[in-house]
Amino acid sequence: MKLTTMTQVTIDGVMQGNGAAPDDRRNGFERGGWARRKGDDETRTFITQTYQRAEAFLFGRHTYELFAGSWGSIDQMRAHPIGVALNEAPKYVASTTLTAPGWEDTTVLRGDLAAAIIELKAKPGGELQVHGSGVLTRWLLENDLVDEMTLIVIPVILGQGARLFPETGPDLALDLVESRVDSKGVTIQVYRPAGRPQYAPTA
Repeated sequence: MKLTTMTQVTIDGVMQGNGAAPDDRRNGFERGGWARRKGDDETRTFITQTYQRAEAFLFGRHTYELFAGSWGSIDQMRAHPIGVALNEAPKYVASTTLTAPGWEDTTVLRGDLAAAIIELKAKPGGELQVHGSGVLTRWLLENDLVDEMTLIVIPVILGQGARLFPETGPDLALDLVESRVDSKGVTIQVYRPAGRPQYAPTA
């Protein structure tokens, strides 16, 4: 399977609290819901079709619990095509503390996470998808486990909140696979990791 990630981010790289009011409000974050109703129908279709082609899903614990409490629990959301895709596919959670996941067809990955994900990727099938899960996505990139990364960039600057990429961290070159902009100014950028960037020689 190909490991792919999809993340909604602001212009200044914030990914925290993009959704509904009960969403992520950790560390005093007060500007949630910034991605709601921002994309047009084509963007919503692109997101839905992405979920529908997943062979399996991989989550960090926080995103898993958000999704389990919404897509996995609310009848109207379970009936949505994204909910159907999530509920029908196997789900994996990277967590050392989750012991009794309540969402059906969930496996908790403990121990050597890299080995477990390499084993999952070796299985036949389409995509092992990661949605949200910022800490996990950063770790996957650092460990060269991401095959393709989709960023959905919302035209807003928040000035607060957890960012997808930290202020300091590993560097990574990217090849652009696809780019589009919708009628509301939301951009979709699909990248493949391409080793380390090239820098100017030091004096």
